[in-house]
Amino acid sequence: MRAVFRQAVRDVRTAPPPPPVDPPADPALAALRAVVDDLAASTHAIDELMLEVAPAYLSDTDAADVLAPLCEAIGEELEHGLAARRYAMSGDRRSLHGTVL
Repeated sequence: MRAVFRQAVRDVRTAPPPPPVDPPADPALAALRAVVDDLAASTHAIDELMLEVAPAYLSDTDAADVLAPLCEAIGEELEHGLAARRYAMSGDRRSLHGTVL
């Protein structure tokens, strides 16, 4: 069942787009682009993890109880974990406003 759910989430929400084919000529801009790409990829993985641990049928209050130990273990604020979960469910980037994942 987890595999089916995980695949459904992936089907609905695609992974971050690949980096552009032509790297920027400015080395500082290329380094910044690499950091942003890494951040987007790790955010995508965290979103899936949060939704797997606290499925969509749970309310935010119930999800907070389930996610609190995980967030503490990985050094993430609970509010950021809940925002990542909401983003995984909706795909709406506004749910990540104010967080840096």
